[in-house]
Amino acid sequence: MKIALRWLNEYLEPGDVSAADAERALTFAGFPLESITELPALGNAPNALLDVEVTSNRGDVLSHIGVARELAAATGRALKLPAPNRTFHWFNEPDAPVSSAGSSQDVGAVLSVDNRVPEACPLFTARVIRGVKVGPSPKWLVAALESVGLRSINNVVDLTNFVAFEYGQPTHVFDLSTIATDATGKARLIIRTAVKGEKMVMLDDKTIELKGDEIVVADETDGGRAVSLAGVMGGLHTGVTERTVDVLVEAATWAPVEIRRAARRFGIRTDASYRFERTVDARTIEPAAKRLATLITKLAGGRLLPGVIHAGTGAENQPPLAVKLRPARCRSMIGLELKTADVQRMLESHEISARPELSGASGGEPVLACTIPVHRPDLTREIDLIEEIARSVGLDKLPVHELVPTRIAPPQVSERAVDALAGVLTGLGFYETITFTFVGTKPAKAFVPKELQMLQVCDDRRKADPVLRPSALISMLACRRANQDRGVTPDGSAGGVGSGSSGFRLYEISSVFAEAPAPAGSAKGTRGKEVETINLALLADCCFPAGAKLLEQKQHAVRMVRGTIESVARALGGESVRVEIIPTDKPPVSAYDPAACAEVTINGQRVGVMGVIAPAVQAEHGLGMPVVCAEINLAALVALYPPKATVQALPAFPSIERDLSLIVAETVSWTTIDDLVRSLSVPKLESWAFVTTYRGAQAGAGKKSVTFRMRFRDEQRTLTHDEVSPQVETVVAAAKGKLQADVRTA
Repeated sequence: MKIALRWLNEYLEPGDVSAADAERALTFAGFPLESITELPALGNAPNALLDVEVTSNRGDVLSHIGVARELAAATGRALKLPAPNRTFHWFNEPDAPVSSAGSSQDVGAVLSVDNRVPEACPLFTARVIRGVKVGPSPKWLVAALESVGLRSINNVVDLTNFVAFEYGQPTHVFDLSTIATDATGKARLIIRTAVKGEKMVMLDDKTIELKGDEIVVADETDGGRAVSLAGVMGGLHTGVTERTVDVLVEAATWAPVEIRRAARRFGIRTDASYRFERTVDARTIEPAAKRLATLITKLAGGRLLPGVIHAGTGAENQPPLAVKLRPARCRSMIGLELKTADVQRMLESHEISARPELSGASGGEPVLACTIPVHRPDLTREIDLIEEIARSVGLDKLPVHELVPTRIAPPQVSERAVDALAGVLTGLGFYETITFTFVGTKPAKAFVPKELQMLQVCDDRRKADPVLRPSALISMLACRRANQDRGVTPDGSAGGVGSGSSGFRLYEISSVFAEAPAPAGSAKGTRGKEVETINLALLADCCFPAGAKLLEQKQHAVRMVRGTIESVARALGGESVRVEIIPTDKPPVSAYDPAACAEVTINGQRVGVMGVIAPAVQAEHGLGMPVVCAEINLAALVALYPPKATVQALPAFPSIERDLSLIVAETVSWTTIDDLVRSLSVPKLESWAFVTTYRGAQAGAGKKSVTFRMRFRDEQRTLTHDEVSPQVETVVAAAKGKLQADVRTA
């Protein structure tokens, strides 16, 4: 931030800060100087250009008054805010004559403002000045602007730059006669989202083509001509020139993200965008806007119409934020013994009102009820206020210990769960991947859930891959392709696709992103809410057993991935965790083959999806073999941890095991059989478990044989086979009746 020393001293009392004094005070307050450049004296007073380094959260310091506030707090000087009509008499210039003629016409009679995007423009204000005389600026104003590297244009435009560097509030002036009027004859401004493809000639005479998600200020011409790229730069055809007579003065604030995106997209970096990207609070607009309007009438004449148009969310009326500070906590954090009165004094030097308030939680010592000034939106927490105290003391005066005491805390439950998960997957032969978050638009389309849309970034550096990935599988498929093209096998040796092993098994834990549609009834171009989820992604080759038919290899891979999910869930939650794989012919994303896709549920809650990747997606990624993939919500897995173990005495009597092979339709899943057996509540049946599936001539076309093992036990005595046989028949009868099953005997 460029600050002129002579200009800076206008806001301090006494105003005699030297460049060396400013450098020392600002550096220890957290604002080091990049450089000091000597400048010609102004009004017989020394001058210098200070390049102040300002952090991105301190937009309030991007002005001479902002830096003066910091110097006043650091040096004990008084801050002297300018009166609206005050000018700097550095060259003994007389003030321009001010028109004393008033106007009975209200601003609302000549102008209307329609703010259609209040979420992007919390406050838009407008004033009108009639009868101005645009011309050269006085010497003091030219000198002030040149001292910070700006050239003079005309008295009206120069004043907007002056106020921006004085207050940190960017403003804009329109030639009112160039703004189209509505049916009532009033000029009309519309704050809206741009129309894709509309063009606009900027003040620098460059033409840009809007993409459709920028915020613009428009009028009614030809259905709504964009006259300003909001918060960045105005349009050429509505700018103030020597022919201008009536001026429309705009002072507004904009959503930082919207301004940053537009400025980066078109490569337009202005003082205005630089400030808006760092937040301009709606409650700070009025003093700067009033100052600008007053100075215009003073230097360029004209009559300021009564009234101000406000369009927005009412953010300018929000009460100041209240934050409580515990002096004991402050002493603990900065390592100095400070009295409560000293803490209070330091806060008030930064214009933070601090009132002692008794609190039982603080052991009798009063806490400080602090009211945050509206120009400091960065102060939201107690720790922020403690940082202000540290800066007031001086960062150079804080104690630095040779040894830093630490306390070892046990790992968080979530971290232990992820470690356990990684251990299970590694033991099952999976390799962890760490891949890039950005992917291309084409591969991302197949992995976007139907109810969401891609989340893209607007950055020239990301032209090839501008999408925040909706699935880690996109990157993992690229990783698999890279290993395939280099002939690498899972053991690290060279070989053909899938040679010498059961293929690659990969996993990754990472965030995935998408965007929800904008709520119904939102203004055109309104963006939806970003959705971020952390998932566990799995990928396995379909290449085992070697030499088997492709269908059998796919079935083996599906069973392996299913078993992996079950192993992970039970390792995290214990044996009682119930995992269900529910086939579906309507995958949540088009990347999966509808003929081999299933939803994954844990304890009845849907947590993810698994299946064979669709042939088209396989071909798009250039893979020589099919792969089975799965995506499971990590939070659902972590919630299972720690595993719940059950402990019981060893059985005193032996069990009897019976294998039962049921021939059922191909569509009958093991989950269906499992649910059937559970519903019967068979006496003495201790457990049952899947053994194998057989498909062949003995089972019949469209049929399969599912074998499972039942274990019976009596805790009081030894069972006999004759006692178990009726229980088995109960299961057989139920299977025949509800599943149309036959019993396989050979």
